[in-house]
Amino acid sequence: MTQDRKPLIITAFDMGCSGLQAPGLWKHPKDQSAKKDLNYWTNLAKLLEEGKFNSFFIADVIGGYDVYNGPRNLTAAETSGAQWPVLEPSLFVPAMAAVTKNIAFGVTFSTISESPYLFTRRLATLDHLTNGRVGWNVVSSYLDSAARNTLGGQDLPPHDERYVRAEEYLQVVYKLFLSSWSDDAVKLDRESGVFTDPEKVREINHVGKYFNVPGPNIVHPTPQRLPVILQAGASSAGKDFAARNAEVVFLTVFTPEKLALEIAAVKKIAKEKYGREEGSIKFVQLLTTIIGKTHEEAASKYKEYKSYGDKEGAQALFSGWTGIDIGKYGKDEELVHVESNAVRGFVENWTKLSPGDDPNIKKTRDYVADQITVGGLGPVFWGTAEEVADKIEHWVDVSKVDGFNFTYAVTPGTFEDIVYELIPVLRKRGLAWEDYPKEGLTFREQLFGTDREESTFVEESHPAHKLRWRAGVSKEEFEASLEK
Repeated sequence: MTQDRKPLIITAFDMGCSGLQAPGLWKHPKDQSAKKDLNYWTNLAKLLEEGKFNSFFIADVIGGYDVYNGPRNLTAAETSGAQWPVLEPSLFVPAMAAVTKNIAFGVTFSTISESPYLFTRRLATLDHLTNGRVGWNVVSSYLDSAARNTLGGQDLPPHDERYVRAEEYLQVVYKLFLSSWSDDAVKLDRESGVFTDPEKVREINHVGKYFNVPGPNIVHPTPQRLPVILQAGASSAGKDFAARNAEVVFLTVFTPEKLALEIAAVKKIAKEKYGREEGSIKFVQLLTTIIGKTHEEAASKYKEYKSYGDKEGAQALFSGWTGIDIGKYGKDEELVHVESNAVRGFVENWTKLSPGDDPNIKKTRDYVADQITVGGLGPVFWGTAEEVADKIEHWVDVSKVDGFNFTYAVTPGTFEDIVYELIPVLRKRGLAWEDYPKEGLTFREQLFGTDREESTFVEESHPAHKLRWRAGVSKEEFEASLEK
């Protein structure tokens, strides 16, 4: 309570499906996640902006959870509605941007979902339509069901190879955004009739192991020049990818001690291997909150929510997240560490003892399924707003995390409790800002401030920084600079 405080990055976490991190809770009478029509998204965006949230992070998968009792068995996911069916996330964003002015949007897109050329067009369009309020959560996918339907029937490539492919994909996107159009390419000169100066547009001619993309980008330079890069990898390969490219890293662990270690690991790689500046990466932890007017009311709400949880759906999610068919374990059998081609960090969350864990807890199949029914991959803080704020404050003190990615048990009720109950308490403690610093900031300016000369663009130590074709530089001069 006596330490210096700074406002946290406060993000909301949702997805175009029911439940998200609370399988089965779509059955709760106050939950609206089973019907996420356009009004749902626009009303939620306005609520979050009223609470001065930094951003709205939208998750996605492009395949079903078919590992549990598998292979290729979707029964549990289909029956329980565990992240099934799933709507395409980018289509909600323009509607939400149209009814808000300040909240930003982080959208998940997989590097196996479409060609980097077509994807860049989609992302650039979003950056234009939101006036620079968009970011890309880069994922390489972890479900074989996604790969079979997007990679011509092939199985998912091995874990580390996916990151090699994702890195090349990202390099193509960087080049299309930054190296195919000069900052001053668009002239809009009515007298001469010149819309775009052809000497200020060039082909990128990328030829690599996975992609051949001549370019140029079909979309002109966007407000941020490059949308914010977000990432959530927790494996060794994921940490390396994040340390090189990410501006925001989403983390999912169960103790603040473990969180501190994860943050330190990425920072070490970023500084020592890639020369990234201190503070150039923000870290945000997943969290579910259940808030009551009294401790007893919160406990009652938590118990009620648990009663709606679907353990079959929880096991479908766990098996997809980890690549382990949990159905092969006995109900009371403790899970052991195994290799996984899915999300390796999630495996360790459930099979290894982390710093701060209670050593007496046995992570059996039944324990895991029960835990996932409310909170999913992350911890649950329940209590009064003051009690939840105490826990948040403790995590900040121990881990030095930059913010929290709040998801819901029931929607929009969980988010309403955060806006009207929790955030006012966090403000009193210096952990939430009173208002947006300025109207109309880009996503990057919200995260990193406006002190830098190019505050809307990546900082100088980011690998994309040197790829930008700046105003006043000829094509020949720019190409020569790329060769250095």
